[in-house]
Amino acid sequence: MILKSQVEWALHCCAILAGLPEGRYLSTKALAELHGLPKEYLSKALQSLSQAGLVHTMLGPSGGYRLARPPTELTFLDIVEAVEGRTQTFVCNNIRVNNPCRPRDHCDSSPCAVARIMWEADEAWRQKLRGVTLSDLGRILSQEVSPTLWKDTFEWVLDRAG
Repeated sequence: MILKSQVEWALHCCAILAGLPEGRYLSTKALAELHGLPKEYLSKALQSLSQAGLVHTMLGPSGGYRLARPPTELTFLDIVEAVEGRTQTFVCNNIRVNNPCRPRDHCDSSPCAVARIMWEADEAWRQKLRGVTLSDLGRILSQEVSPTLWKDTFEWVLDRAG
């Protein structure tokens, strides 16, 4: 399975937005500059987040984006599904019915083992993403990112936040 690059962008942007003080917004331009991304393409990912109700937008010179819910309430799955949609990663086309050795009157009414295993794997992946919030990510990053980089990044962000 390969996710759109917009999923990575959306996750990183939400991680930054999670650190914004109440009432502050960060522009697409600033988020694109911070991550070295083309503003026009990043806008599509941010629009997906907005349409899913995960971020609030404000127009104007001090406008931009901010999280619509607290970081403790936004999961990785929320963000992934906002960009990718909620469709399952595996589609069963029931090719087993093409088996020339299969008796003509044989009826396969239940999903085959391949489909069941793939659907179980899809659910396990979603369950893992459902169990990680932006707050969890913030705690991990605060331990893994050097204190100087952490401080400098958020000073940079706050200088650009409206």
